[in-house]
Amino acid sequence: MIKINKLEIENVKRVKAVKIEPTASGLTIVGGKNNQGKTSVLDAIAWGLGGNKHRPSQAERDGSVVPPYLHIVLSNGLVVERKGKNSDLKVMDPNGEKGGQQLLNGFVEELAIDLPKFMNSTNREKADILLRIIGVGEQLKQLELNEQEIYNRRHAIGQIADQKQKYAKEQPYFPDAPKDPISISDLIQQQQAILAKNGENHRKREQLNSLEYQYGQQAKEIERLKQQLATAELALSQTAKDLEIAKKSALDLHDESTEELERNIQQIDEINRKVRANLDKDKAESDANDYRMQYDKLTTEINDVRKQKHDLLNNANLPLEGLSVADGELIYNGQKWDNMSGADQLRVSTAIVRKLKPNCGFILLDKLEQMDMDTLNEFGNWLEQEGLQAIATRVSTGEECSIIIEDGYVVGQEAVEQPPVEQPKTWKAGEF
Repeated sequence: MIKINKLEIENVKRVKAVKIEPTASGLTIVGGKNNQGKTSVLDAIAWGLGGNKHRPSQAERDGSVVPPYLHIVLSNGLVVERKGKNSDLKVMDPNGEKGGQQLLNGFVEELAIDLPKFMNSTNREKADILLRIIGVGEQLKQLELNEQEIYNRRHAIGQIADQKQKYAKEQPYFPDAPKDPISISDLIQQQQAILAKNGENHRKREQLNSLEYQYGQQAKEIERLKQQLATAELALSQTAKDLEIAKKSALDLHDESTEELERNIQQIDEINRKVRANLDKDKAESDANDYRMQYDKLTTEINDVRKQKHDLLNNANLPLEGLSVADGELIYNGQKWDNMSGADQLRVSTAIVRKLKPNCGFILLDKLEQMDMDTLNEFGNWLEQEGLQAIATRVSTGEECSIIIEDGYVVGQEAVEQPPVEQPKTWKAGEF
């Protein structure tokens, strides 16, 4: 990773003359009171390495007659300078070859020299940057769209199932009602068939009575008409046979009652109302069960998508252990951004920025005075473990500060000697 070995700054914003050799790994704190030039140091580094888009709106120090001067030595041997009236950029490699801003852009990460840009971005923007650099942004975005679409479908299905269940509970139920509606024409036909059968039985009974009467009359006729005995006896014998047959047939006859049919005909509307109510209740319960099954199926699909998201992030090359993305937001050790400590926010930001350009081994941090000493030490130790370099400012003159800026100078440091600006040679007559 490329880091800053040395830097010299003169006449940039509030800085008069500053020379710094940051620690190779860990935290280098530029301390001092307000308005002494601490932030100007970071702005000068950002301008020197990040290009003219980071040039301060008023780069030259008030009251200075000498133009700004920047001299930065990087760990890869590059020397970066800005000097002269136009503060032109000069980049030299160890072999003496010249380069320009494009060479610096190859390893200087934009957010490393402007970390507040990342820290002040929205939660979704932070998460999008992380997902983009670990290469799963589009996949996770598609999975989230799938999850939301299935969730919306499940929500709608659940509402319908609840409505169907509520409707089913509100419906009356009549256990004594038949399963299907009754047809009045069928009942009338059944009644007519029974009445016809009963009429036939009545005819047969009348026939029996008639034969019994005939038998009696014929017996009397035999007594009265002895001379017609033979004929009467023959008729009697035949009638006796018919009588026997009729008696046997009559024993097997049973009349059916039409009382229930008549009652059903009279109550058919009420019966059918109960039948329809039962059918409505059964259908509502069936529909509710169907929608519940659909709801459970969609729940399974949502859980499958969430598992894919979880596996996708777990298998990704994340820049920091404990860092993840959930619902479009960064999560570190189970905490969202606004619940993270200041040290954790810096740790997350630094890790993500380093991942953007792994060769960029430094970051610039402004205004660390909100951190207590324990937090500063914790963050500094983490930087050392990761082999990262941070140059930061803090409103303080305490022992935690690597240098103290006072009125544009480093306290106890000799002034920076700026190389003389080459002046155009004046030729006298006859010298050329």
